[in-house]
Amino acid sequence: MQMNTDNQSQMSTDSNRCSLPVARSPLKGLILVGGKSTRMQTDKAKLVYGDDPQMKICWDLLRLFCKETFLSCRIDQGDDDLYQHFEKIYDKQAYENIGPLGGILSAFDYDPYAPWLVLACDLPFVDESTLSDLVTQRNPDKIATAYKSAHDGLPEPLCAIYEPQAKDVLLKFFKDGSKCPRKILINSDVKLLDPKNKKALDNINTAEEYQVAKQR
Repeated sequence: MQMNTDNQSQMSTDSNRCSLPVARSPLKGLILVGGKSTRMQTDKAKLVYGDDPQMKICWDLLRLFCKETFLSCRIDQGDDDLYQHFEKIYDKQAYENIGPLGGILSAFDYDPYAPWLVLACDLPFVDESTLSDLVTQRNPDKIATAYKSAHDGLPEPLCAIYEPQAKDVLLKFFKDGSKCPRKILINSDVKLLDPKNKKALDNINTAEEYQVAKQR
C-alpha cells in the first residue's frame, strides 16, 4: 500500500507516546531508493544481479529483521511500476535534494520513536548474516550502530541502525549545514563493528562496476 507521509497526521510529541523502552523497540526498515543514479545512468534499485531487482532483494532482507519496511523515495517515484505496491516514505520538502540524510530525516519525521534499520539499494553483497550481526550487536544507548568500512575504517552510514535519539543529532548537523551521514557518524557517539565479510558493503555506482559485480 502506497503511503504519502505528507498526508499522515502528525505524531504526538508527548513523551508518554513512546511506550516501549528503546532496547525493546521493534526495528523499522528503510530502503534508500531516492537517489538519481547519475553515474549509473539508470535506477540502481532496479538493477538485477540474480533473479530479482536489487530493491526487492533489500526488501526481503529487511523483512527478516523489521516489523515494518518502507521505501525511502522521491514523490515522483510513487507511481513507478516497481515501487507502487510497496509502502513508501517520501522525502519531505524540507529535506529534498540532500541525499540519504533527507530520507533518514523523513523517516524520523514519520516515526520519531522507531529505531530505523537503514539500507542503501546499491550494496548488492549485503547478506542476511551481515544484517544479523548488525542487529545482534546493536547498542541502543548509542545514536547508531554501524559497520566500519573495510577500506578506510570509517563508519558506513547506509547499512546501519539509527536509534530514536539520533533524530535530534542528525537534525542539528543538518541545520548547521552538514548533509553527509558519514561525517555525522564520525563526529557522534556510535557503536562501530568490524564486518566479517569485508566485501559486504562494497557499493556499485557505475555501469562498469555493475558488470564486474555481476561476475562476482
